Amino acid sequence: MYKIFGIPNCDTVKKARTFLDNKKLAYDFIDFKKIRPTVEDIERWSKSFGGLPVNTKGATYKKHKDEYESLDEKGRIQFIMVNTSMIKRPILEKEGKVVAFGFDEEKYKEIK
Repeated sequence: MYKIFGIPNCDTVKKARTFLDNKKLAYDFIDFKKIRPTVEDIERWSKSFGGLPVNTKGATYKKHKDEYESLDEKGRIQFIMVNTSMIKRPILEKEGKVVAFGFDEEKYKEIK
């Protein structure tokens, strides 16, 4: 089964969930606002993302950029865990492996 991590009112998350629903693929939705990611989650995503999974184009990152950038790696991870809106989303996983970051319809079409 798939897991999709995100925020329910995010338009990109809504598009991904709608796509999965229309394709009749079962998934668990993990709401960052209710269940915060763990250090292990962020480290796992970082390996797939090629760095910390931060949406540098988002409003939350822009608001906290100076504070975030002044932190070391551990501090940044802790900061992301508290400010989950900074995370690139949605994150789609299957069996603990990242399938996709964000929503790209062509990439999602490959999902079975």
